[in-house]
Amino acid sequence: MNSEELIEENNQKRELLTPENEAYYSDLLIYIRLQFSLSEQQSEEILMEMLDHLLDGQEEGKTAKDIFGDDPKAFADEIIEQLPKEKKRDVIPFIAGIIGNIAGWVLMIRGVILLVLSQFIEVKTEVNLFAAGVVSLGIACFVSLTIWFILRLINNSLFKENRNTKKNMLKAGVTGAAGMGAVLLLTKFTPEIGPSFDFPWWASLIGGAILWLIIYVEKK
Repeated sequence: MNSEELIEENNQKRELLTPENEAYYSDLLIYIRLQFSLSEQQSEEILMEMLDHLLDGQEEGKTAKDIFGDDPKAFADEIIEQLPKEKKRDVIPFIAGIIGNIAGWVLMIRGVILLVLSQFIEVKTEVNLFAAGVVSLGIACFVSLTIWFILRLINNSLFKENRNTKKNMLKAGVTGAAGMGAVLLLTKFTPEIGPSFDFPWWASLIGGAILWLIIYVEKK
């Protein structure tokens, strides 16, 4: 099975775990999956083996601690050391996919807004290349930093009995709001320098739909 099939089967089998064993195993799973330098295929295969082993032990009345030990992080680190690192997972396509998805929605929403407003008032459809480039770079930086921060929050919360999920969600929300505010300020105050081009509502709507469709197909 490929990695996608393994992930799907893993999701189904995890539903058979007791709440205690599921919490223990989920921390192991997330911790290992966050090691982007590892082979995804090999990581998912070892995670499936661990899950099958845990399910067998659970039928005999054993807990995850009985099978894997009282220190899940140390156990996970031992597993990580044994996994091959020559086939590295590339984080760039992952982030690029998110940015492309956001860009597609922004273009489609822009097209709809321009279409609606044009029925009542005269709207400006010109786009300045310099300003658009600066704002696009700002959005890319915002998305990348937000993803990094959220992954760091998740990683730091693993293997802790008294984790504060609400606090982490609040931190992520504040970070996202601050980033969006920065992007809006960048949009408002970036000067329009150099050439501009006409970008009507229909072009924005079609362009966004095509971009979203490309990202969607690539995920399949």
